[in-house]
Amino acid sequence: MSASPRNPERMLRRLEWTVLRRLDGLLHGDYRTLFRGFGLDLADLREYQYHDDVRHIDWNVTARLATTYVRQYHEDRDATAWFLLDLSPSLDFGSQRVRKAQLSCEFVAVLARALTRHGNRVGAAFYGDTLDTVIPARGGRAHVLHILHRMLERPRPERSRATDLRAFLEAAGRLIPRRSLVFVVSDFVSARGYAGALARLSQRHEVVAVRLLDPLESTLPDLGLLTMQDAETGEQLFVDTHDRAFRRRFEQAAQRREAALRDAFRDAGVDALELATDADLADAILRFAAMRKLRSRSAAGAVLPRDVQPRDALPVA
Repeated sequence: MSASPRNPERMLRRLEWTVLRRLDGLLHGDYRTLFRGFGLDLADLREYQYHDDVRHIDWNVTARLATTYVRQYHEDRDATAWFLLDLSPSLDFGSQRVRKAQLSCEFVAVLARALTRHGNRVGAAFYGDTLDTVIPARGGRAHVLHILHRMLERPRPERSRATDLRAFLEAAGRLIPRRSLVFVVSDFVSARGYAGALARLSQRHEVVAVRLLDPLESTLPDLGLLTMQDAETGEQLFVDTHDRAFRRRFEQAAQRREAALRDAFRDAGVDALELATDADLADAILRFAAMRKLRSRSAAGAVLPRDVQPRDALPVA
């Protein structure tokens, strides 16, 4: 992925010709199969019929009435997606040609344009020290360009307070009036305690945690003596990376941080899409799509009632 210009029109045009065209060919343009559940409102309950999607069975009603019931939904063709964007200074880091901040812009460009091309609306909320910018949800290519322009031209402070994702998610959740598809885009370098806010957000919306990462955050090469600086607080530390014991402790700390982050996503009940600065954006999205489709099929097969044959478990297209 080459370095991207700060011109949002050039960035979006390049991504439309590269990443979006590739995703269209491999996903056949059906982004609703990738992001299940958004744009649907519960309409009614009725008895299960042959070929119904078993994922729509209401098990509470079924248990009370001793008859299998399924939920019926009305599809909202004007679905809304929100990008909750952590733009704190830690995103300025990147050991490759691409920094996490640029990767965030490119992801937003690809997904926002994919959604608006299918008639949906997208909005965004920005976090620096606090939730400081809200862009209302609208449709169209011009609106995607507006979001990108605000991201690219946003002044980045050299220092700030430590990131508090909990406060950001709570504040952003109060701004989204109806059920939406919500992308939380961050490196999740934050004070602890955001898992509860993430869980509460996922109770009202379909939430995808988009984690931005860089290889140097997990493995430290032998670079000799150097000064490391906290991107947000400005605190500096002089270290000897030639020391194998120090590198091992660094990697162990990174592994503990990784385990804690995965636990937070699991406890919140959200899926996570990992985007690395040294990886291909389209490949990452395709792997994520394959994982969600596989999980969807597995869930459909796992909840079959006894009176339903296995062939009925196939997902409805």
